[in-house]
Amino acid sequence: MSLKPRVVDFDQTWTNLKETVEGVIQLGIVQRGTWNDRFLDVYALCVAFPDNLGEKLYEETKLFLERHVHNLYKDVCDTDENMLVNYQKTWERFSEGSSYLDQLYRYLNQQYIKKQRLSEADVQYGFALETNEQLMDIGELALDIWRKQMIKPLQQQLLHLTFKEIRRDRNGESTNHHILHSVVNSFVEVEKYKKKQQLKLYQEIFEEKFLEETGQYYKQEAAKLLQEYNCSQYMEKVLARLGEETIRSRKFLHPSSYPTVTNEFQQRMVADHMKFLHSECRDKVREESTEDLARMYELLRPVTNGLGIMVQELELHIKETGLAAISNLKRENIPAQFVESIQAVHKRFLEMIKNTLGNDQVFTKALDKACTAIVNHRHSPQEICRSPELLAKYADTLLKKSSRGLNESDIEDKLTQCIIVFRYIDDKDIFQKFYARMLAKRLIHGLSMSMDLEEGMINRLKQACGYEFTNKLHRMFTDMTVSEDLNTKFTDYCKQKSTDLGINFSIYVLTAGAWPLGQTLLSNFAIPQELEKSVNSFEQFYGGNFNGRKLTWLHHLCSGELKVNCLKKPYIVTMTTYQMTTLLMFNTYTSLQFQELLTNTQMAEKELTKTLQSLVEVKLLKQEPEGQITEKTVFVLNLEYSNKRTKFKISTAMQKETTQEIELTHRSVDDDRKLYLQAAIVRIMKARKALKHNILIQEVISQSRTRFTPTNSMIKKSIEALIDKQYIDRSSNADTYVYQA
Repeated sequence: MSLKPRVVDFDQTWTNLKETVEGVIQLGIVQRGTWNDRFLDVYALCVAFPDNLGEKLYEETKLFLERHVHNLYKDVCDTDENMLVNYQKTWERFSEGSSYLDQLYRYLNQQYIKKQRLSEADVQYGFALETNEQLMDIGELALDIWRKQMIKPLQQQLLHLTFKEIRRDRNGESTNHHILHSVVNSFVEVEKYKKKQQLKLYQEIFEEKFLEETGQYYKQEAAKLLQEYNCSQYMEKVLARLGEETIRSRKFLHPSSYPTVTNEFQQRMVADHMKFLHSECRDKVREESTEDLARMYELLRPVTNGLGIMVQELELHIKETGLAAISNLKRENIPAQFVESIQAVHKRFLEMIKNTLGNDQVFTKALDKACTAIVNHRHSPQEICRSPELLAKYADTLLKKSSRGLNESDIEDKLTQCIIVFRYIDDKDIFQKFYARMLAKRLIHGLSMSMDLEEGMINRLKQACGYEFTNKLHRMFTDMTVSEDLNTKFTDYCKQKSTDLGINFSIYVLTAGAWPLGQTLLSNFAIPQELEKSVNSFEQFYGGNFNGRKLTWLHHLCSGELKVNCLKKPYIVTMTTYQMTTLLMFNTYTSLQFQELLTNTQMAEKELTKTLQSLVEVKLLKQEPEGQITEKTVFVLNLEYSNKRTKFKISTAMQKETTQEIELTHRSVDDDRKLYLQAAIVRIMKARKALKHNILIQEVISQSRTRFTPTNSMIKKSIEALIDKQYIDRSSNADTYVYQA
C-alpha cells in the first residue's frame, strides 16, 4: 500500500476499522495482518486527500467508546450481589483493551491530536478552551469516558461495597484482596495520563470518605478496648491494630494514602485518649516498665505534643533516683560513693533511653537536665556545692599509687566516666582549683601511679573545656620536666666547682603562677646546717643562670630521707623537712623542751606542734608528760624504738586535707571569679562600645557558663568595680554602659 495521501472512502474504512476496534477493546483475537491493515487505515484517514479525516475518525471513535462503556455500565448494574466483582473484571478488561487501542491509534495521537492540543501556556494565560474540551489521546479518551460514564454513576455503590469489604477485613473476616485493590486502583488509573493532579479523583471520591470511615471505625474500636483492657493491654492492642492497618493500607491503597491513614488511626486511637495515656505515664516511668514505656513511646512519638509529659516524668524520676542515691552515702570513702552513684544512675537511664525509647534526643536532654540538677544539688542556696571537690578527690584517689586492685586499663575507664560527671558540674572552676592542688601534691611527693594516666586525664579535661582550662595543668608538667634538666645541670655545676654537698640533693623549680601552692602556709624556718651548703650552692647556681628570678623555698612541701643510726639497728626514714630538722636536733641532745625546739628551729608554734605530734605517734620520740603540749613539755629520743621494716615513711597530717585548705581554695575561687568577670566585661565592652544593662548581663553569663554560672549580684559588683577603675561608665541613659578607651 502506498503511503501517499489519497482519496479515502471514510464509511467503508470506518466499518472495517470499527470491527477491529471492537475486538481490541474486548480483548478479542486480532490477527497480525488485520492489525497492520487497520493501523494503515488510521494512517490513511489522517492523511486523506483532499480533506483530512482525522477529526471525523476521532469523533466516531469517541462515540463508539461512549456506547461501549454505556453497555458495560448496564451489565455491571444488572448484578447487584456481585457488583464489585463484576466491576473489577470489567475494568481490568477495559483498561487493558484501551491500552492496546491507544497503540492502534498511535499515528492519530502523534500527528493529529498532538497538533490540535493546546499548550500549557495557552491554557494558563486564558487563550484556550476548557481542559475537558480539548482533544485527548485515544487511550486517555477511553479512560475519561470510563470515569464519566462508569465511576461517577456508580460512585456511591462502589464506595459502600468497598468500605463494607474493608470493614470485614478489619474484623478478621475473609475478603478478596485482589478485587479490592483493583477497584481502588481504578480511581487512580483513569487519570494516569494527566500531567498534573493525577490523584485528584482518587482523593476526592475515595480517600476523603475512606478516612472518615476509618476514623469512625477506630473511634468505636478505641472505646471498646478502653472498657475491656487496662493501659498496658490497651497499648499492646493498639500497636497490633496499627501493624494490621499498615499492612492493609499497602494491600489496598495508593502509596500517597499510607501516612494519612496512619495519622487518622493515631488521632482516633492515641491523640483522642492522650489524657488517659498521660495519666498512666508517671506509674510506668516509676516502675521502669521497659515494655510499657517502649509501647507508650512508639504511640506518643508521632502525635503532636505527645511526648511532653513522658519527658517531664522521666526527668523528675531520674532526678529523684539520683538524689536518693547520693543522700545515703556512708562516711567512709564518700567521694567514690558519690561519683560512682551518679555514674550508675546515668548509665542505667542512658541504657533505658537507648534500648527502650529509641535513643530519642528529647529524652537524652531530659537525662542531662536531671543529672545536672543531681550533681549541682544544694540543700539551701547559701550552701556550697561539694560536687566539684568530691569529683576532684575521686580522681585523685584513682591517680595515686594507692589505687589497689586496679590496672591502668580499669583506671582509664573510670577516669573516662569521671568526665561524664564533670560535664554536668556548673562550678567547673572550683573543680579546677581542687584538681590542680591535688595534682601538685601528687607531682611533688611522687604519688602519681602513671604520668601517662595524668596526661590522659588532663587531655580529657581539655577536650571538655578547652585549652585555657588546662593551661596551668600543662605548665605544671612542663616544670617537672625542666626541673629534671636543672638537677642534671646543678650536679655538673657542683663537679666543676669541686663542691661536695655531703648529701643527695634534688629540687623542683615551680612557676609561681601555675602551681596552686600560695604563700599563706609559709612560716619562718631555720634551715639545718646539714642543708645550708646545698641550699646556698643551688641559689648561686640558679642566680647565675637565671638573672632576675627570685626563688621562694617552700619548706613545708619538702621531704627527705634520714638515716637513723642511734637505735638497735639502722633505719632509713622518709619524712618532711620539718620532721627532719626536729630529729636532727637530737644528734646533740637526747631530750629537749618544746621551747628549746621552738627557738632552735624558728618554726611557727602550730607547725612545730604538728611535727612533734607526728613523731610521737610513730614512737620515734617520747613526750613527757603526755597530753597537751606546753613550753615545759619534754621530748626524748626513743632509743628502744623497733620496727620490722628498716625503710619506711612517716605520714603527716600536713599532707592530708585540712578544713583550712578547703576554705582557702573556695576563697581563691571567689577572687578568681571577680577577676574573670571583670575581664569578660572589659572584653565585651571593648568590642561593643556601648551596651544596655540586661544585654551586658546576658553576654557575661554566656561567656562564663563554661567555667561557672555567675549570679546577677556578682556581675553587678564587677560592673561597679570597673566603673570605679574608669574602664566603663554610665551614659546619660542610666540603663546603658559606655566603654572608656
